[in-house]
Amino acid sequence: MSAAKWLNKVKWDENGLVPVIAQEASSNDVLMFAWMNRDALAKTVELGEAVYWSRSRKKLWHKGEESGHIQKVKEIRLDCDEDVVLLKIEQTDSIACHTGRHSCFFQKFEGSLNDGDWEAVDPVLKDPESIYK
Repeated sequence: MSAAKWLNKVKWDENGLVPVIAQEASSNDVLMFAWMNRDALAKTVELGEAVYWSRSRKKLWHKGEESGHIQKVKEIRLDCDEDVVLLKIEQTDSIACHTGRHSCFFQKFEGSLNDGDWEAVDPVLKDPESIYK
């Protein structure tokens, strides 16, 4: 299959993006959610490391380019509707989140409808100030 064919199978949104879930291959923990465009997905396949599209910076973002917390891609899957990509990855230093935590999903809802709130339940593994100088 040529590069164009496999990239064309993905159902890109109106902005040319597809949502991506990064899941740790060894634990199945969901580490983060991000976006890719065609170039990011192609670069991810080429490098064997996660490359995303930064919507805020409007450029490709090689995960770990600043922090060193690279994501080695073990497997790439496309969901049944062909509009979500799942990366099974090996996370360098076990830190995926810019807050210095293992996962971006560190806040858990506790309580009830009227008195509930989000609580940080996972520890900071490394101070973000020391990661992003």
